[in-house]
Amino acid sequence: MLSPDLLKKIQHIYIRSNYLANDVFAGEYETAFRGRGMEFEEVREYIPGDDIRTIDWNVSARMDRPYVKVFREEREQTVMLLIDGSASGVFGSKKRLKRDVIAEIAAVLAYAAVKSNDKVGLLVFTDRVECFIPPKKGRGHVWHVISQILSFQPRGRKTDMGVALNYLSRVVHRRSICFVISDFLAEGYETPMQVVRFKNDVIALQIGDPLEEEFAGGGIMSFADLESGEIVSIDMGSEKARQSFCALRDREMREVTKKFRSMKIDHLRLRTNRDYVEPLLEFFRLREKRL
Repeated sequence: MLSPDLLKKIQHIYIRSNYLANDVFAGEYETAFRGRGMEFEEVREYIPGDDIRTIDWNVSARMDRPYVKVFREEREQTVMLLIDGSASGVFGSKKRLKRDVIAEIAAVLAYAAVKSNDKVGLLVFTDRVECFIPPKKGRGHVWHVISQILSFQPRGRKTDMGVALNYLSRVVHRRSICFVISDFLAEGYETPMQVVRFKNDVIALQIGDPLEEEFAGGGIMSFADLESGEIVSIDMGSEKARQSFCALRDREMREVTKKFRSMKIDHLRLRTNRDYVEPLLEFFRLREKRL
């Protein structure tokens, strides 16, 4: 049973994602993620300006005047949300944890998908598959997806994205739009992600926090790896130490970007201290221009 506080949180995200999908992202999702094919609908008489390549020569011969085939876009698609539920998501230097931002973005994408009559499925992972909800339609299903993201209690603390991607390949057979939402503080996921990308449209949404990239304070600071439990102390009062840390994080971020570019996977970096709406809108518009 959900606690009153958790229920209130789910309701807030549900209402906000409903508003964003209907008013802010209206039309943007559909144009960015169009149907994958065309389905024959009918044959009608030729109208000047029709593409002559659509002429049905058999019908035209029988009717003694030109007729064309009419197709409609196969709009219905399947959207899979792959959510990183590892311990590193329970981190946030400002008002929101990475896990909360991940839940909000997943909710908006789920609502935008069902509004477009697409199916939505959920896979939450740590170093194992924690939760799998098969793709379905409907607002009630979105509520179920949001509540699962916010209420699940992980059994694992570490991250093994390869396990999740391999599982997805086994259970989802129809070509899908796969949003992988994670901080991508992991390794060894390139090969299974390339396998998934071969049959699906994969989008990587990377959630970061400013405290992971730079520090405003000084003195001895201790850092705990939320996944391994390892604690490291760094003298952040040392300019050399600060510069080395920032250079390391910058190099790591560039390496992640380079990985996705080499795999030809769309990659968007979002942060806990900034609104995700405008970057997500811009991302949808850029995709639309490429289609």
